[in-house]
Amino acid sequence: MTILDSQVVIGVDVAKDEIVVYRSDLDAIKIVSNARPALKKWLKTLPANSALAIEATGIYHLDTTELAHEMGHDVYVIDGRRLNRYRDGINVRAKTDALDAALLARYLRKESDGLRIWSPPPKAYTQLKSLLRRRAELVRHCVAIKQSWKDEPLLKDALAEFLANVEHIEKNIQKVLKSIVSEAGLNAQVQRCQAIEGVGILTATAAVTAFTRGDFPDSDSYIAFLGMDPRVRQSGKKDQRRRLSKRGDSEFRRLLHNSAMAASRSPVWQPYYHRCLARGLKATEALVILARKLARVMFALMKNQSEYKPNSMFEGSPQT
Repeated sequence: MTILDSQVVIGVDVAKDEIVVYRSDLDAIKIVSNARPALKKWLKTLPANSALAIEATGIYHLDTTELAHEMGHDVYVIDGRRLNRYRDGINVRAKTDALDAALLARYLRKESDGLRIWSPPPKAYTQLKSLLRRRAELVRHCVAIKQSWKDEPLLKDALAEFLANVEHIEKNIQKVLKSIVSEAGLNAQVQRCQAIEGVGILTATAAVTAFTRGDFPDSDSYIAFLGMDPRVRQSGKKDQRRRLSKRGDSEFRRLLHNSAMAASRSPVWQPYYHRCLARGLKATEALVILARKLARVMFALMKNQSEYKPNSMFEGSPQT
C-alpha cells in the first residue's frame, strides 16, 4: 500500500507569522496563523494519520511539526535546498507560498519511499546542539571584534574587558554542556571519543550529540547525517571533483575539521595525513578525509561501546 492509497497528503509552507497549507484530496489552499492555538485547531480538522510534508525553516516549523506528530500524523521535514532542486528539476518556473505548499505535497507523493518520518529528538540532543551553535556564534563575533579593534589603542582596555567577559561566558557554556552530558548519561561516550588524538571535549560532545539523534545502522549513515559524505558526479570519461553533501549541521563539521587539523600533527594520524597529501590531494581535502576517518572511529567506539586503542597499522582505528 503506497502513501497515495492510505493517507491524505498535505504540503505545508512555513513562515514566521503564518503557514500556507495545500491539501491534496481537496486540491485547496488554506492559510493558518503560525500560533499554537490556531495550529491545533487546524490540525484537528485533518483526517487521521495524514502525511504532512513541512519545509525546514529555522525554528518556525517546529510548532507545526511537534503538534502534528503528537496528534498521530506522519510528518516529513524536507530540506529547503533539496526542495529548490526538485522545483528546478520539474521545471516549475514560479515560486510562491501556495506553489511551494503544493510542491511539498507532490514531492512527498513521489519520493515518500526515500524519506524518513520525523520523530522528536532527545531532549539532550536539542539542548547540546543549541549550545554548541550559540558558542560558535559567540566565538565568531569575538574574533571579528578582536580583529577590528586590535589596532585602536583607545579601545585597548575595553577590548581586554570584552575578551575577559567572553572567556567567562564560554566557560559557563562548557560547564552547562558538561552538566547536560552528565544528566543524559553520556559521559562514557564523550570520554570514548575524547580519547582519540586531536579530539577535544567540544568535538567529542558534538559527535555524541549527533549519535543520539538516530539509530544509525552503520558508519555510512552516520557520516551522511553529518553531511560529510562525498557527492559523486561522473558521466562518461568525465569525473568531476567530489564535494561534500553538507546536509548535516555545519557546526559539527567545523569541530571535526578542527580536530582533524590537530590530529594531523599527532604521531598516530600524521602518517595517514601525509599519505593523503602524497596522493596529490590538497591540504584541505586531506583534512576532510581525516575528519571523516575520525568520525568513523568515533562511531565505531560509540556503536560497539569499546575503548580507543590506537594502532599504527590502521592509523587510529579502534581495537575492540
